Amino acid sequence: MTHAAEPAVYDVVVIGAGPVGENVADRARAAGLSAAVVESELIGGECSYWACMPSKALLRPVVARADARRVPGLSGAVQGPLDSAAVLAHRDDYASHWKDDGQVAWLDGIGAAVFRGHGRLTGPKEVTVTAPDGTEHRLTARHAVAVCTGTRAVVPGLPGVEDARPWTSREATSAKAVPGRLVVVGGGVVGVEMATVWAALGSEVTMLVRGEGLLPRMEPFAGELVAEALTEAGADIRTGVSATSVRRAGPDGPVTVGLDNGESVEADEVLFATGRAPRTDDLGLETVGLEPGSWLTVDDSCLVEDTDWLYAVGDVNHRALLTHQGKYQARIAGAAIAARAQGTPLDTGRWGAHAATADHAAVPQVVFTDPEAASVGLTLAEAEQAGHRVRAVDFDLGSVAGAGLYADGYRGRARMIVDLDREVLLGVTFVGPGIGELLHSATTAVVGEIPIARLWHAVPAYPTISEVWLRLLETYRG
Repeated sequence: MTHAAEPAVYDVVVIGAGPVGENVADRARAAGLSAAVVESELIGGECSYWACMPSKALLRPVVARADARRVPGLSGAVQGPLDSAAVLAHRDDYASHWKDDGQVAWLDGIGAAVFRGHGRLTGPKEVTVTAPDGTEHRLTARHAVAVCTGTRAVVPGLPGVEDARPWTSREATSAKAVPGRLVVVGGGVVGVEMATVWAALGSEVTMLVRGEGLLPRMEPFAGELVAEALTEAGADIRTGVSATSVRRAGPDGPVTVGLDNGESVEADEVLFATGRAPRTDDLGLETVGLEPGSWLTVDDSCLVEDTDWLYAVGDVNHRALLTHQGKYQARIAGAAIAARAQGTPLDTGRWGAHAATADHAAVPQVVFTDPEAASVGLTLAEAEQAGHRVRAVDFDLGSVAGAGLYADGYRGRARMIVDLDREVLLGVTFVGPGIGELLHSATTAVVGEIPIARLWHAVPAYPTISEVWLRLLETYRG
């Protein structure tokens, strides 16, 4: 760890030590630049302790049991309940028991200086860190400051909500016990994944969804298939309703959620999975002419508009709120910072070394429900709205030989969006058990803009679920 006596001037100062900030520092160090990293909580950030890692550790036993129940000769052995204590302990291991020693050692290993405390901009290229003991460290960046502070969960300001102590994604992924009854407000990724986990662990789950379906940013059939499975798992999904109030009866009593249709739902806990806001409200943005609490608008190198030294990388720039996409941006931004520091011309053209083009054209995402839902690129609606002349090609995944072998009664669907003018793929969506590992083939096809005629020569092994690629191409060619 660093101390006040160490140099206060660094080539790059990074605010936020989640996966994004760590990768910005890593790329700066790889280019020979000095780097300081500031963190107010745990080194490793939201993903490591309250999001990706703990949530997927919770989901893996759930999905594995569901898969096993669909395999003849095995299904009879896995009909019992999950061992919730073992599942939660597995989660604790993957969250490193909320200790960041390993992450600190990694940053030390790359030669980055670590400052514990709250970092605020106090002028151009200047960051002041207030340590937990109240001491201050003033850091100056020769070349760049990178804001990698991520987002926080948004809880709507409903009557009674503060006293009700609702869950956000943090409490949902770190809870120490299974609630008897859980209300989930929201039908996006966090909502469906946490509904999947807690229903499988024994909670009576009610989902309150303002819109008409789940996973609204994916193809409609993705939300439909996930909703069907959640309903079969015992969840009560109510669409077209909104929460209007929250009340908890006493410190340890049940919580009652009032609805806009006049009804109410009682539960032991309520999870609000209702969006994210940027963690920029106490960052000192006003000292450099920016609005506190705002998303930071950047160019494709992640340079904040109207500046030549301030970068915003990851969720905080609102381009693609996903850990892997933020790490991708960090690699791009780190390379751009190094090039500008060295006076090297930047390659910011489409798919250039200093342009995060994938943020616009090829964002991959896997929703780890049962069934899994995975997508990359544009949906049909997005492609049409963007003015492309396209065709959606669909295929029933359950009719692929590999899918039938994977699970009895396999239910799933695949769709590819073809740009008819160039005959390349603009987007792909898969829904079904075990399809998460199939997504990177789609990502490669979209990023590489591989012509349909060439994809015809990419022969999928038989009998794998990947054979859906051949079936999609056959359907397109007729």
